[in-house]
Amino acid sequence: MSHARFKYLDPEAIRRLAGYEFAPKTVVEGYFAGRHRSRARGSSTEFRDYRQYAPGDDPRAVDWRVYARTDRIYLRTYDQETDLACYIMLDSSASMGFGEGVTKLEYASFFAAALAYLVTRLSGRVSLTVFDQSVRNFFPPGGTRQHLHNVLHALEANTPGNETAISDALLRVHPLARQRGALVVVSDFYDDPEAVFQALNPYLHRGFRIYLFHVLAPTELDLGERGLLAYVDMESGQRVVAHAASLRDAYGETIHRHTQAMRDLAVRRQVSYTVARTDTHYFTLFDRFLE
Repeated sequence: MSHARFKYLDPEAIRRLAGYEFAPKTVVEGYFAGRHRSRARGSSTEFRDYRQYAPGDDPRAVDWRVYARTDRIYLRTYDQETDLACYIMLDSSASMGFGEGVTKLEYASFFAAALAYLVTRLSGRVSLTVFDQSVRNFFPPGGTRQHLHNVLHALEANTPGNETAISDALLRVHPLARQRGALVVVSDFYDDPEAVFQALNPYLHRGFRIYLFHVLAPTELDLGERGLLAYVDMESGQRVVAHAASLRDAYGETIHRHTQAMRDLAVRRQVSYTVARTDTHYFTLFDRFLE
């Protein structure tokens, strides 16, 4: 199929994605493997991976040798069972419209499009949620060419919306995320870190692998030496006129505390957290999946 007509997925991105693989890791932990594919998928009876036992699973699939070694119950899974579901949640609140050259929403959309393409190219299933203070659009997991087209068209048509409510969106999407897999949240995270991680708890309890990408423009990290400026909150409309130098230190400390709180909570919950600057290429974000 031709991808040239899609703003957020150009032929160069497709070429660079050829060397990445999205696959399950042994013993139930999902990851992105950044190696060239060396093995074709086998038949539906080919052993692929393990996953933890859940009530209702067929006891005949339990690997009792693993149980004897680990005292934990794992099931042997096969090729048709291990297609990974990747849930991409894209913050499209008003603040995501900020940026110089490229907005945060555009940057996040390039990354989301590349990730959606990668997952479906490798026979996985991708879901997209577009949200601000509510869920504006939800695509359940799918892996067909038409499904990818629908996701890419939704990214093209998307625009910054209302205020941010990340924790509310996470709670609303959880009942819709019926297939366990990877949860990728791309946002500027203008929400209370404790509330965000509280809303992530149901996903963690179900065994989701969670990746948070905190998208920020360079001028949000450092106000610089810009003289007298009018600062406008893109979500509330509140306006402040001040010298950048007079705000720089206090603002810098505030943004540092916020990102550090996100990072500390992520470490405690074993969640992947990455600050994504819009002045870096979005392909650098894939490196996070390789660790």
